Amino acid sequence: MTAVPGRSARLSPNQLQKQEQIVEAARVVLASDGLAGCTVRAIADVGPLTKSAIHYYFADIDVLIDRAMAAHITTFTADLRKISAKHDHPDERLFAALEAFLAEFSGRPNAAFLWFEYWIAAGRAQHPQAIDVMLTSITELLAELLAPLDVEDPRARARALLSYLLGAIVQQRVRRRPFAALRGDIEALCFANYG
Repeated sequence: MTAVPGRSARLSPNQLQKQEQIVEAARVVLASDGLAGCTVRAIADVGPLTKSAIHYYFADIDVLIDRAMAAHITTFTADLRKISAKHDHPDERLFAALEAFLAEFSGRPNAAFLWFEYWIAAGRAQHPQAIDVMLTSITELLAELLAPLDVEDPRARARALLSYLLGAIVQQRVRRRPFAALRGDIEALCFANYG
């Protein structure tokens, strides 16, 4: 799962647009069919371009999947930022984003499976950078939301909070709990004084 160096640097604006159309089609396929269903044929069936065009722009399907997952995370974090920005108080911003985070996976359980499936595949391919980019993106958002709340070491708390959220996603599939019940756990994790 590595990028083809210099490929996009030589593309015209029209070609870059076509490449983005392919990435968007891959996002659609990933969301509906998962990693195993994300084939060049499936992407061509959903998107406006042929299999040949997809192979032209992405010689390696793993590069395309990396780009599609990165686009998914970019959109997801942007949506969480918009949701949190609707609130005035910093703790309201944090909890609105967290509730939306969990609601996304509750409403679309395949999204959670896709994340974990992708991480396993990237780990097996010894491509941890792709996983790190995703985790860093979410961690940075959580650290930004925690910083105005005067918590000790917002970045460390953000990493712990993300671990909690990922576990909560799995637990919600087994035994659903309302966000109000999870909020107490989150408050303890974020605001407890250690040391």
